[in-house]
Amino acid sequence: MNRPIEIVPSVLPADFSRLGEECVALEAAGVDRIQWDVMDGNFVPNLTFGPDVIAACREHVDVMFEAHLMVANPDELLPNYIEAGCQMAIVHVETTAHLHRTLGNIRELGCRPAAALNPSTSLDSVSSVLDMLDMVLIMTVNPGFGGQAYIPTMESKVTDLARLIDEGGFDVDIEVDGGISASTIAGPASAGANVLVSGSALYNYQEGLGFGVQELRKLATDAQSE
Repeated sequence: MNRPIEIVPSVLPADFSRLGEECVALEAAGVDRIQWDVMDGNFVPNLTFGPDVIAACREHVDVMFEAHLMVANPDELLPNYIEAGCQMAIVHVETTAHLHRTLGNIRELGCRPAAALNPSTSLDSVSSVLDMLDMVLIMTVNPGFGGQAYIPTMESKVTDLARLIDEGGFDVDIEVDGGISASTIAGPASAGANVLVSGSALYNYQEGLGFGVQELRKLATDAQSE
């Protein structure tokens, strides 16, 4: 059975001086959750949002927040982002030596655990912890910057992950992030991804965010059902 399609915006293209209003607009557009790309200038060559910024926006909307922690020491920072109002925490498997322990800590903190894999990282890194995960994020660009080109060869990785989840009977979503637009979204959706992150492409819709969310959802749903 296909899992419901979810359209998730990254706020990287948003106006950072009006982030609270931007979150309100995204919620009104019908997004399923909002992704905060947390970058530390170490694991990735960029700096973005601290927990205080997210906490300041949290009070303006009810939509779910997920923290995509592109940071070198996620275990140290997890409590801060969960306290800021993120209901899901995504950690990169490349950043933690004890992934099982980290995922357990996320769950104990009352948050939904998820793991992210860079394009070059094998599925072997999560195959033994699928029972602990609510979601796996397959990066379809190398993390660190918005507006990058989609890597289509990641679709086979999504297919292989979907097979692992199905064969094991796990209750796990598959998210893809990077270069997702109207022209690319069908590929990962047909491969098995049901949570699709769009940043620049969503914000570039001249018809507005609501139109963009509807179109992306329809394209993904149609591709999923084929």
